[in-house]
Amino acid sequence: MTQLQINGSTQDVNVPDGMPLLWVLRDELGMTGTKFGCGMAMCGACTVHMDGAPVRSCLTPVSVATGRQISTIEGMEADPVGRAVQQAWITQNVAQCGYCQAGQIMTAVSLLKATPQPTEQEIADAMSGNICRCGTYPRILAAIQQAARQLAQGAKQ
Repeated sequence: MTQLQINGSTQDVNVPDGMPLLWVLRDELGMTGTKFGCGMAMCGACTVHMDGAPVRSCLTPVSVATGRQISTIEGMEADPVGRAVQQAWITQNVAQCGYCQAGQIMTAVSLLKATPQPTEQEIADAMSGNICRCGTYPRILAAIQQAARQLAQGAKQ
């Protein structure tokens, strides 16, 4: 039995140690917000946070996640930065097909936690590993900038 800490809750799963975290989340725990994209950690659709850092869950064995704090898109509503990013995504009408958006949001949240007021280049660098087949990159940039402004305003109050 493997015990995982996901979105602040303890989850017990009986899976092989080498099973990718993505499949544990989706198939064992029913958390389908994290998407399978390429299976090679190159597209970013499967991005989750492990101890606050973005990781590709398609190639991360569940054994690596044991004892670590895992956050998924399902947990972002409870996170102030996650809420700000999700609201900005809606305001900027970022999603087109929506498939990559969970991974995009998870990467954006991680960026804003590490760099609350990123430059356009810092945003481009951080987001470069997340592919959007619909090409909504300008709206993604605008949403991240909006979330950064909103979070800075909240911090001043």
